[in-house]
Amino acid sequence: MSVLLTTREVGEVVLLDISGRLTVSDNTLRNAISQLLKAGKRQFVLKMNDVSYVDSCGLGELVSVYISVTNSGGTVKLLTPSEKVRALLTLTKLDSVFDILENARPFTMKANLPGS
Repeated sequence: MSVLLTTREVGEVVLLDISGRLTVSDNTLRNAISQLLKAGKRQFVLKMNDVSYVDSCGLGELVSVYISVTNSGGTVKLLTPSEKVRALLTLTKLDSVFDILENARPFTMKANLPGS
């Protein structure tokens, strides 16, 4: 199973619900982020609790997304990564690069504040 994305906006924040396998054969995430950046979106939360597998190219996709968004003046946060994804992020020390959220409530509450 390849990666599946569901996208919704909460205020200024784009929440991408990712499920499946993030692998070399799939650039769905990068393409989606690229289109959203072109549309002016800059705040992203990637919900990753249903990601079952990430290979080295999938990690590269995450890093590429992070670089594209931060170079555009935006932010990327990971929401509740699965155990396998969290272990991989820790092993590769990417857990020190990405902000990892345990629940979306504080972030979505911030997004709903007037003027944010």
